[in-house]
Amino acid sequence: MAKERLKSPRARLFVALDLPDDVRAGLVDWQRTALADPALRVVRPEALHMTLVFLGYQSEKDAKAIAKTAFGADSEAPAVELAAEPVGVPRGKRPRLIALAANSDETVALQKQVEERLVEGGFYKPEKRPFWPHLTVARVRPEAPGSRKPALIRTEPHPLPEHMFRFFRPTRLVLFKSHLRRTGAEYESLAELELPTANDETER
Repeated sequence: MAKERLKSPRARLFVALDLPDDVRAGLVDWQRTALADPALRVVRPEALHMTLVFLGYQSEKDAKAIAKTAFGADSEAPAVELAAEPVGVPRGKRPRLIALAANSDETVALQKQVEERLVEGGFYKPEKRPFWPHLTVARVRPEAPGSRKPALIRTEPHPLPEHMFRFFRPTRLVLFKSHLRRTGAEYESLAELELPTANDETER
Protein backbone atom coordinates (compact mmCIF):
# COMPACT_ATOMS: atom_id res chain seq x y z
CA MET A 1 0.00 0.00 0.00
CA ALA A 2 2.85 2.40 0.82
CA LYS A 3 4.29 1.83 -2.65
CA GLU A 4 0.90 2.63 -4.24
CA ARG A 5 0.66 5.92 -2.33
CA LEU A 6 4.03 7.01 -3.76
CA LYS A 7 2.78 6.72 -7.33
CA SER A 8 1.97 9.90 -9.22
CA PRO A 9 -1.74 10.67 -9.70
CA ARG A 10 -3.11 9.91 -13.16
CA ALA A 11 -4.35 12.67 -15.45
CA ARG A 12 -6.49 12.45 -18.59
CA LEU A 13 -4.44 14.38 -21.18
CA PHE A 14 -4.73 15.47 -24.79
CA VAL A 15 -2.96 17.83 -27.20
CA ALA A 16 -5.14 20.28 -29.12
CA LEU A 17 -5.21 23.44 -31.19
CA ASP A 18 -6.86 26.35 -29.41
CA LEU A 19 -9.10 28.72 -31.38
CA PRO A 20 -8.52 32.43 -32.05
CA ASP A 21 -10.82 34.65 -29.98
CA ASP A 22 -12.78 35.96 -32.98
CA VAL A 23 -13.48 32.47 -34.30
CA ARG A 24 -14.56 31.31 -30.84
CA ALA A 25 -16.92 34.27 -30.48
CA GLY A 26 -18.47 33.63 -33.90
CA LEU A 27 -19.02 29.98 -33.11
CA VAL A 28 -20.66 30.79 -29.79
CA ASP A 29 -23.11 33.14 -31.53
CA TRP A 30 -23.88 30.43 -34.09
CA GLN A 31 -24.35 27.75 -31.41
CA ARG A 32 -27.10 29.76 -29.69
CA THR A 33 -29.45 29.48 -32.67
CA ALA A 34 -28.12 26.60 -34.75
CA LEU A 35 -28.01 24.04 -31.92
CA ALA A 36 -31.33 24.82 -30.25
CA ASP A 37 -32.69 21.27 -30.05
CA PRO A 38 -33.21 20.29 -26.37
CA ALA A 39 -31.42 16.98 -27.02
CA LEU A 40 -28.16 18.89 -27.54
CA ARG A 41 -25.75 20.15 -24.90
CA VAL A 42 -23.52 22.73 -26.57
CA VAL A 43 -19.81 22.72 -25.90
CA ARG A 44 -18.89 25.66 -23.67
CA PRO A 45 -16.84 28.49 -25.23
CA GLU A 46 -13.69 27.70 -23.24
CA ALA A 47 -13.90 24.04 -24.31
CA LEU A 48 -13.96 24.65 -28.09
CA HIS A 49 -10.76 23.24 -29.59
CA MET A 50 -9.42 20.84 -32.23
CA THR A 51 -7.98 17.69 -30.68
CA LEU A 52 -4.80 16.39 -32.32
CA VAL A 53 -3.77 13.54 -30.01
CA PHE A 54 -5.77 12.05 -27.14
CA LEU A 55 -3.28 10.51 -24.72
CA GLY A 56 -5.73 9.07 -22.19
CA TYR A 57 -4.61 8.63 -18.60
CA GLN A 58 -0.95 9.44 -17.99
CA SER A 59 1.16 9.93 -14.89
CA GLU A 60 0.62 13.56 -13.88
CA LYS A 61 4.30 14.01 -13.10
CA ASP A 62 5.06 13.34 -16.78
CA ALA A 63 2.97 16.29 -18.01
CA LYS A 64 5.96 18.63 -18.48
CA ALA A 65 7.91 15.97 -20.36
CA ILE A 66 4.89 15.20 -22.54
CA ALA A 67 4.45 18.87 -23.41
CA LYS A 68 8.15 19.27 -24.21
CA THR A 69 7.97 16.20 -26.45
CA ALA A 70 4.75 17.22 -28.22
CA PHE A 71 5.66 20.85 -28.84
CA GLY A 72 8.15 21.09 -31.69
CA ALA A 73 10.03 24.32 -32.34
CA ASP A 74 9.42 23.82 -36.06
CA SER A 75 5.61 23.84 -35.72
CA GLU A 76 3.61 26.55 -37.50
CA ALA A 77 -0.01 27.66 -37.21
CA PRO A 78 -2.03 25.63 -39.74
CA ALA A 79 -4.61 27.18 -42.07
CA VAL A 80 -8.07 25.76 -41.36
CA GLU A 81 -11.42 26.07 -43.12
CA LEU A 82 -14.55 24.80 -41.39
CA ALA A 83 -17.13 22.89 -43.42
CA ALA A 84 -20.55 24.53 -43.62
CA GLU A 85 -22.74 21.60 -42.61
CA PRO A 86 -22.58 20.15 -39.08
CA VAL A 87 -22.34 16.35 -39.03
CA GLY A 88 -23.54 13.84 -36.47
CA VAL A 89 -21.05 11.29 -35.15
CA PRO A 90 -21.63 8.45 -35.62
CA ARG A 91 -23.80 9.05 -38.67
CA GLY A 92 -27.43 8.01 -38.35
CA LYS A 93 -30.57 9.00 -36.49
CA ARG A 94 -28.96 9.03 -33.05
CA PRO A 95 -25.46 10.54 -33.11
CA ARG A 96 -23.58 11.09 -29.87
CA LEU A 97 -22.04 14.39 -30.88
CA ILE A 98 -22.28 17.16 -33.48
CA ALA A 99 -19.08 18.34 -35.16
CA LEU A 100 -17.80 20.66 -37.87
CA ALA A 101 -15.34 19.01 -40.23
CA ALA A 102 -12.16 20.98 -40.90
CA ASN A 103 -10.55 21.12 -44.32
CA SER A 104 -6.86 21.45 -43.50
CA ASP A 105 -3.94 19.48 -44.91
CA GLU A 106 -1.66 21.54 -42.67
CA THR A 107 -3.51 20.37 -39.55
CA VAL A 108 -3.17 16.77 -40.71
CA ALA A 109 0.58 17.30 -41.18
CA LEU A 110 0.91 18.96 -37.76
CA GLN A 111 -1.02 16.14 -36.09
CA LYS A 112 1.35 13.62 -37.67
CA GLN A 113 4.37 15.53 -36.35
CA VAL A 114 2.95 15.70 -32.82
CA GLU A 115 1.94 12.05 -32.89
CA GLU A 116 5.34 10.87 -34.12
CA ARG A 117 7.15 12.84 -31.41
CA LEU A 118 4.89 11.37 -28.69
CA VAL A 119 5.32 7.84 -30.05
CA GLU A 120 9.10 8.24 -30.12
CA GLY A 121 8.98 9.56 -26.55
CA GLY A 122 7.05 6.49 -25.41
CA PHE A 123 3.94 8.44 -24.39
CA TYR A 124 1.53 7.33 -27.11
CA LYS A 125 0.45 4.37 -29.20
CA PRO A 126 -1.14 5.45 -32.51
CA GLU A 127 -4.80 4.70 -33.18
CA LYS A 128 -5.65 2.47 -36.15
CA ARG A 129 -8.29 4.85 -37.50
CA PRO A 130 -7.04 7.83 -39.52
CA PHE A 131 -6.97 11.27 -37.97
CA TRP A 132 -10.09 13.35 -38.70
CA PRO A 133 -9.68 17.13 -38.24
CA HIS A 134 -12.89 18.42 -36.68
CA LEU A 135 -14.37 20.68 -34.06
CA THR A 136 -16.95 19.22 -31.65
CA VAL A 137 -19.67 21.83 -31.05
CA ALA A 138 -22.32 19.85 -29.14
CA ARG A 139 -22.92 16.53 -27.43
CA VAL A 140 -26.20 14.64 -27.35
CA ARG A 141 -27.93 14.13 -24.01
CA PRO A 142 -28.97 10.61 -23.00
CA GLU A 143 -32.52 9.59 -23.89
CA ALA A 144 -33.30 9.10 -20.18
CA PRO A 145 -31.38 9.48 -16.91
CA GLY A 146 -28.85 6.66 -16.69
CA SER A 147 -29.44 5.55 -20.27
CA ARG A 148 -26.54 4.98 -22.67
CA LYS A 149 -28.81 5.62 -25.66
CA PRO A 150 -28.55 9.15 -27.12
CA ALA A 151 -31.71 11.22 -27.34
CA LEU A 152 -33.34 11.74 -30.72
CA ILE A 153 -32.52 15.08 -32.36
CA ARG A 154 -35.71 16.49 -33.84
CA THR A 155 -34.42 19.84 -35.11
CA GLU A 156 -31.44 19.55 -37.42
CA PRO A 157 -28.52 21.92 -36.66
CA HIS A 158 -28.32 24.93 -39.00
CA PRO A 159 -25.24 25.36 -41.23
CA LEU A 160 -22.58 27.93 -40.51
CA PRO A 161 -23.29 31.39 -41.94
CA GLU A 162 -21.44 32.26 -45.13
CA HIS A 163 -19.05 34.73 -43.50
CA MET A 164 -17.58 31.89 -41.42
CA PHE A 165 -16.52 29.78 -44.43
CA ARG A 166 -13.06 31.30 -44.28
CA PHE A 167 -9.60 30.24 -43.35
CA PHE A 168 -8.34 30.92 -39.86
CA ARG A 169 -5.21 29.91 -38.03
CA PRO A 170 -5.22 28.36 -34.54
CA THR A 171 -2.07 29.97 -33.18
CA ARG A 172 -1.71 28.03 -29.94
CA LEU A 173 -0.89 24.37 -29.30
CA VAL A 174 -2.06 23.25 -25.84
CA LEU A 175 -1.63 20.25 -23.56
CA PHE A 176 -4.97 19.94 -21.79
CA LYS A 177 -6.00 18.02 -18.70
CA SER A 178 -9.58 16.77 -18.84
CA HIS A 179 -11.69 16.74 -15.68
CA LEU A 180 -14.77 14.53 -16.07
CA ARG A 181 -17.82 16.06 -14.37
CA ARG A 182 -21.48 15.05 -14.30
CA THR A 183 -22.25 18.23 -16.23
CA GLY A 184 -19.62 17.46 -18.88
CA ALA A 185 -15.86 17.52 -19.22
CA GLU A 186 -13.88 20.58 -18.10
CA TYR A 187 -10.45 21.32 -19.51
CA GLU A 188 -7.38 22.76 -17.80
CA SER A 189 -4.42 24.04 -19.78
CA LEU A 190 -1.16 22.54 -18.45
CA ALA A 191 1.21 23.89 -21.11
CA GLU A 192 0.95 26.08 -24.21
CA LEU A 193 3.04 26.84 -27.27
CA GLU A 194 2.42 29.91 -29.43
CA LEU A 195 2.62 28.96 -33.09
CA PRO A 196 4.16 31.37 -35.60
CA THR A 197 1.89 32.31 -38.51
CA ALA A 198 3.25 31.91 -42.02
CA ASN A 199 1.97 34.34 -44.69
CA ASP A 200 -0.21 32.85 -47.38
CA GLU A 201 -2.70 33.97 -50.01
CA THR A 202 -5.51 34.25 -47.46
CA GLU A 203 -3.60 36.82 -45.42
CA ARG A 204 -2.43 39.14 -48.19
